[in-house]
Amino acid sequence: MHRLHLIKPDGRSLWLYSRSPLPASLTAPASGSQPASPDSHLRWHPLRGEWVAYASHRQHRTFLPPPEWNPLAPMTDPAVPTELPAGPWEAAVFENLFPTLSGRAGPPPPSIVETRPGHGACEVVVFTQDPSTSLGRLPLDRVALVLDVWADRCEELGRRDDVAYVFPFENRGVEVGVTLHHPHGQIYAYPFVPPVAARELEQQAAFHEREGRGLLQDLLERELDDGERRVIYRGRHAVALVPVCARYPYEVWIAPLRAAPALPDLTAEERLDVARALKTVLLKYDALWQRPFPYILVVHQAPTDGRPHPEAHVHIEIYPAYRMPGRLKYLAGSEVGAGVFTADTLPEEKARELQAVEVSLD
Repeated sequence: MHRLHLIKPDGRSLWLYSRSPLPASLTAPASGSQPASPDSHLRWHPLRGEWVAYASHRQHRTFLPPPEWNPLAPMTDPAVPTELPAGPWEAAVFENLFPTLSGRAGPPPPSIVETRPGHGACEVVVFTQDPSTSLGRLPLDRVALVLDVWADRCEELGRRDDVAYVFPFENRGVEVGVTLHHPHGQIYAYPFVPPVAARELEQQAAFHEREGRGLLQDLLERELDDGERRVIYRGRHAVALVPVCARYPYEVWIAPLRAAPALPDLTAEERLDVARALKTVLLKYDALWQRPFPYILVVHQAPTDGRPHPEAHVHIEIYPAYRMPGRLKYLAGSEVGAGVFTADTLPEEKARELQAVEVSLD
């Protein structure tokens, strides 16, 4: 993989990626807007025991750009940023114009609760130059490149002193609030370990200390030994399945069979098999519904606090983004307020539906 790091005229970083060498003559274009002043800060929530981010400058961010907007093409509307140059790159990453977290965040305002600066990073990951496709419809080698890009950014961001956890994710569909239709995801680099990941890691650490092996690795082995009833993809190095404990209908986990802590720890062969599993699942989603399936895709992995995390097992979790009539459910008070999910369907039923969908990765 080849990478070219450029600095935009407004001071933000831009990284271009390709399987082939990139010409050094490429330059980063100026955006149509100046970067917002990163005045974000964090406040401690005493009852939930977690940090809440506040970034009021995001109220002024570009909202609902034209559907035909291509971030490569210059726009006459100065409110719509031009972020990427023309050239032979295949994937790109740039610092968010309106970040929730930033290395330049100033001191927090006075408050009756504990506060801290909104340090960290927020980056946009553009999967392709083609605005009409999606992550699942990219060629397999391009999906693998996206995983390589995620790993590269995780490794670099994880070395920062103000970052404790790197979180790649993709929101797909207007149903989950996506305003830019060009295939893209984001990376948030938090100065703390977010609550859901922290809870998973707590359970993994307790199991590892008790059993001397990984919790997710143990669960994957039991899933495979259970007749593969919920397995969507099984490869040499990776597996995709509807977990036995799924909280959402059509929830899928994708994981390497080896208990690697984070994306940068995966071998090239493992990353390629994870890409094959991911492409299979995303194609099945769209084919099952005969329409673009809205989802939230997240990567859970080890923190970047400088300590070893043998308990961590990197994996992707994908959740449906909204209710389809008769099939999915809205989140209610128990789920949102208490974090206790009441599932209306069985994982085995949803796995059978996805298993029955034939797809081709060619």
